[in-house]
Amino acid sequence: MTAADPVVADLHTHTTVSDGTLSIEEVPAAAREAGLDWVAVTDHDRIHPGLESAVVEREGVRIVRGIELRVDAGFERLDLLGYGVEHTEALDAEIDRLQTDRQERGARILARVEDQLGIDLDVTPRPGLGRPHIARAIDESPAPYDYTDAFDELIGNDGPCYVARDVTPLDRGVELLCEACPIVGLAHPFRYDDVDAALDVARELDAVERFYPYGRSVDTARIDRVTAADDLLATGGSDAHERTLGEAGLTASAFAPVRDRLPDPAPQADTHDERPTDD
Repeated sequence: MTAADPVVADLHTHTTVSDGTLSIEEVPAAAREAGLDWVAVTDHDRIHPGLESAVVEREGVRIVRGIELRVDAGFERLDLLGYGVEHTEALDAEIDRLQTDRQERGARILARVEDQLGIDLDVTPRPGLGRPHIARAIDESPAPYDYTDAFDELIGNDGPCYVARDVTPLDRGVELLCEACPIVGLAHPFRYDDVDAALDVARELDAVERFYPYGRSVDTARIDRVTAADDLLATGGSDAHERTLGEAGLTASAFAPVRDRLPDPAPQADTHDERPTDD
């Protein structure tokens, strides 16, 4: 990436309604600071309640209403990204089910952590609660664990306090998102243990994430072959959970074919309460 080709669209970000630290009101300023024109809000298993249209314009920034949906593909759990998502009865029902499961699972993880550490983390189970929230609470507690230690030693997939979530089956997730979104893609393909199988799933979608900033090294030439062979869009984003956007994303030329599939932004003057009870 050169100075002549800046990132203008970050299509994978999270807010406080899932496990991010930015509120929806803070997204435009963070986007402008990063030099972005477009941001997709893709909270985990949720459609942000503060975004009333598939694409809105706020303070000169265009915000795409999206979702990151975890699905069980049998061989592995994968993350699907839906862009320009509209509410459907079926998707809303599945989101409600998933958020209930997140709340109940969060309560069980909290109970295990507090029992093991002998402390009160002062975290209330709620829809949208994820392990990063619990890890941050552990980091801020008197316990001798920082954020990374919390995952490595307590709540990671192999940790003594881990509780699995009941996620959506792959076929059902694809069906729900294809009914609700003009673009459905596979997130971060090289983060999965079975990259070949994950890319085979991507071949049946609209897009695959090509640009992202972390995890195993990304074979972009391999992704380019898949996108060319199966006529897929190449998306990209920072997967931001903190307050810095634009660490990865799309240049104007790379974003153009994605933009063509998205609806036009609807101006929106007011912001709305984003408390989890709105979901």
